[in-house]
Amino acid sequence: MRAIWKGAVSFGLVNVPVRLYSATENHDVQFRQVHREDGGRIRYRRFCSIDGEEVSYDDIAKGYETEDGDMVVLTDEELADLPSRTSKEIGVTKFVPADQIDPMWLDKSYYLEPDRSATKPYVLLRDALERERRVAIVTVSIRTRMTMAVLRVRDGVIVMQTMLWPDEVRGADFAHVEEEQHATKQEMDMARMLIDQLAGDYDPGEYEDDYAIAVKELVRAKVEGGEVEVGAAEEEDSGEVVDLLAALSRSVERAKASRGETSSEATSGGNASTGGSTEKGTTRGGKGGAKKSTSKKTAAKKASAKKAS
Repeated sequence: MRAIWKGAVSFGLVNVPVRLYSATENHDVQFRQVHREDGGRIRYRRFCSIDGEEVSYDDIAKGYETEDGDMVVLTDEELADLPSRTSKEIGVTKFVPADQIDPMWLDKSYYLEPDRSATKPYVLLRDALERERRVAIVTVSIRTRMTMAVLRVRDGVIVMQTMLWPDEVRGADFAHVEEEQHATKQEMDMARMLIDQLAGDYDPGEYEDDYAIAVKELVRAKVEGGEVEVGAAEEEDSGEVVDLLAALSRSVERAKASRGETSSEATSGGNASTGGSTEKGTTRGGKGGAKKSTSKKTAAKKASAKKAS
């Protein structure tokens, strides 16, 4: 595993230098949008919804949409002045009973690994949390944003789980579910019998993502059967090179057509003019040749940009 953050846990006058590792990873099946005929990747371009023009990354800013649907553009300078923290400290603010933290408040999980020199205070904090059956409420800055989190112990290791802010947890308001309504004694007896029949201990190994397994098996069968499109297996860089060469070729053909040359005429005289080693070729190029060359490059860049995006 690769550490994504390095700092220290601070509680009282004790500092425990630690490294942060992501404790989970997403194994959801990911699909690409491709052309059904040849497996080529589908590309999207960034267009302005007002003028319809394609927008480069340099001209893209952050916008905040108000409740009325208005858009407020925020500059990098304005965002830099907003409250942010780059502190490398996980500051403990309170130790609370573990059962007071509803799992719904918890977000992403991280493992905390101590530096070799900090093993003793790390173990002290770990053992104290376990013995007192408490978790530590902390504040931590990850990617400049301050957030709340809890420290708890799992399998002898301190785990930090970031928490959602209060306004990020929705309340449930269902009019047809009233607290005054309760099951009858007979219904409860039957429910208890069902629960007893299905009672047991949780074993993660008993569960698997059958959908992901089935998709991978389907893909493996298609690969072994030779049902693979070349376009889908191309590297990103090689695809861009191919697009660039195709764009250059089309630009050259258009330039030749604008001079009234046929493909055969261009081919027979192309070597001399392209090489640029004759007086005649240089003279013909002249000022007008520079303009044509510029137009070729511009057309090639535009065509390449459209393909790449």
